Amino acid sequence: IQLISVSFIIIDNSQLLKALSRWQKAKKLHLHLEDGSHNTKPKQIIDVEKTVHNSRVNELYVDDPDKDSGGKIEVNLNISLPNLHCELVGLDIQDEMGRHEVGHIDNSMKIPLNNGDGCRFEGHFSINKVPGNFHVSTHSATAQPQNPDMTHIIHKLSFGDKLQVQNVHGAFNALEGADKLSSNPLASHDYILKIVPTVYEDMSGKQRYSYQYTVANKEYVAYSHTGRIIPAIWFRYDLSPITVKYTERRQPLYRFITSICAIIGGTFTVAGILDSCIFTASEAWKKIQLGKMQ
Repeated sequence: IQLISVSFIIIDNSQLLKALSRWQKAKKLHLHLEDGSHNTKPKQIIDVEKTVHNSRVNELYVDDPDKDSGGKIEVNLNISLPNLHCELVGLDIQDEMGRHEVGHIDNSMKIPLNNGDGCRFEGHFSINKVPGNFHVSTHSATAQPQNPDMTHIIHKLSFGDKLQVQNVHGAFNALEGADKLSSNPLASHDYILKIVPTVYEDMSGKQRYSYQYTVANKEYVAYSHTGRIIPAIWFRYDLSPITVKYTERRQPLYRFITSICAIIGGTFTVAGILDSCIFTASEAWKKIQLGKMQ
């Protein structure tokens, strides 16, 4: 099986030499794997097989891959605010298409923490594919608190479907574990997100759509002419025009044969070098011994 992630193939001879080295070590060490499939091949041999059978290519293009989404992106947010009551916590969404929603409640849940002194907010909602923001704040509360504490931990922030594919690693949940508990309680937090569309296509041609993102953040206490502005946790997003695509396909037989020939050729080359070194050393030793006898 081959993972393709861009439009050119790179064959690195150093990978073959490393594979050969692992093969030789396997013969000496006899390390075996013990798994549920009762696989007793040495680990190094399995690594060699992976090197032979798998190669990786990257594909990037400019397009909107998920044209059937209706111009929407699904968002999953899970965040804890240990020092803010649940009745004060709300989610607001706004964007450049004119959307301005205060106190979004659909598909969301608030779980009290610390005997009701804190709150964990879990929400599933959609955003338009235009620049905008969503933020956790007290803006939807009936009465605004005097000094809301916006210290928090982000457990999850992801966009689109979750990709559970081996050997596909990316920034699908880049803010997982972000800890701002030691921050200024009265500070606002800005997370600037650049969302990158991502496509995974399996061998059957089925495509799954997800989104990776990069993030930068800042923390500040904001003031206006009327005094200090109520703090919030802002997620400001924009979409990248570049799409990343991973394609799974089976490697052609000729490439497998070429790789095997390269490994066999490398084996004979190394064996010849070793044989030459041993022969030279043995001849030198014989001459030394003859010199001592004379």
